[in-house]
Amino acid sequence: MKKVKFLATAILVTVLFVSCSSDDDTPEPVNEEEVITTLTLTLAPNGGGTSITLQTQDLDGDGPDAPIINVSGNLATGVTYNGTLVLLNETVNPPENITEEVEEEDLDHQFFYTLGGGLDVTTAYTNFDSEGNPLGTEFTLTAGEASSGTLTVTLRHEPTKPNTDLADAGGETDIEATFNVTVQ
Repeated sequence: MKKVKFLATAILVTVLFVSCSSDDDTPEPVNEEEVITTLTLTLAPNGGGTSITLQTQDLDGDGPDAPIINVSGNLATGVTYNGTLVLLNETVNPPENITEEVEEEDLDHQFFYTLGGGLDVTTAYTNFDSEGNPLGTEFTLTAGEASSGTLTVTLRHEPTKPNTDLADAGGETDIEATFNVTVQ
């Protein structure tokens, strides 16, 4: 009888031990947010001409200094521009091109372009992630009538896709920059 109790106890302990162990001890990889100090948006007019550059640079991140924002010129009415974005981490030397990482992790990223203040322009995505959803490191911007306002560029990390509306995108903001823009 003692043998049966001992075997029953041993079997019970073994079953409990095996059922409580984890079959998957591999931790999920952590995809940390990118450090982005500089966003440069270049707008090249179709058919040639002078490009316009919009840039924000914030070398101290959440530090006390405000970002430095530059806009190199005004948009021309009726002109379509090819837009490209470059993201840099300038806290390292040489600066790291974060754009490449965003494009490699295209399913986890999307740029959004938001207009404000009566700015008469339209934007359209021209590059997409591996599932055909908008990515936005490349786009077109078409200037309408003479106007002024703001163009806000927002990079979302792990947004809901497909989505073209920032308000419904979810995810975390990796970088957001607002530029004062004039169409003349």
